[in-house]
Amino acid sequence: MFEPNEMNSSETAPQQPEKGEENTKGGILDKIQQLGQTNVAQMPQDSKIHCLTIVGQVEGHMQLPPQNKTTKYEHVIPQIVAIEQNPNIEGLLIILNTVGGDVEAGLAIAEMIASLSKPSVSIVLGGGHSIGVPIAVSTHYSFIAGTATMTIHPIRLTGLVIGVPQTFEYLDKMQERVVNFVTHHSNITEEKFKELMFSKGNLTRDIGTNVVGADAVEYGLIDEVGGVGQAIKKLNELIEQKGQHQQENQLLQ
Repeated sequence: MFEPNEMNSSETAPQQPEKGEENTKGGILDKIQQLGQTNVAQMPQDSKIHCLTIVGQVEGHMQLPPQNKTTKYEHVIPQIVAIEQNPNIEGLLIILNTVGGDVEAGLAIAEMIASLSKPSVSIVLGGGHSIGVPIAVSTHYSFIAGTATMTIHPIRLTGLVIGVPQTFEYLDKMQERVVNFVTHHSNITEEKFKELMFSKGNLTRDIGTNVVGADAVEYGLIDEVGGVGQAIKKLNELIEQKGQHQQENQLLQ
């Protein structure tokens, strides 16, 4: 029995929103403030594909101004290591829209992607310029949008340059590293790549060539013209092929 001064707590206590409801409302508000919309598409929980974006300018040893859109190599490299170690990730999709940036940082990212044991596919959207070219060709298969471009030009330095022959030799060796990587990871010949790199008249204020979608495929730089749908389809095919090879090897053992 209840005492006379006791009351039903359910009738008097104000109803508090549940913790999950608060989190949901807070999450929606955050999305509206950051992206201007309520529904943001998410990767499915059981997805075996990881998406890595290379956007803006590849930032290397020198920090760029805060208003620049950058991809920091110290953020990308640990992600690539984690992708290699994570057993739930079976394939890597790389989306590029970059103006280029630090040569050594870009080559480091490209080398790590090329050395992955898991299938990888890249797609160039908008642009994959300068050091973005080695990153684009570092995957097992590459796509480029029909309207996307890739600028191929010689390596240059900004800032203090010592006017001695050794400086030229250093630049020449660094350029050879880029040329060798691109030619080894794509179907373009060294002669054709250097021809595009040192071409005059294609760029208004520079030496080099601006290669558009279908031309990149024709030169052998990129494998195919396509979009996100084709890239994901191809990546799933590569993942399936790798699974079949592993099964065959197990049977042979």
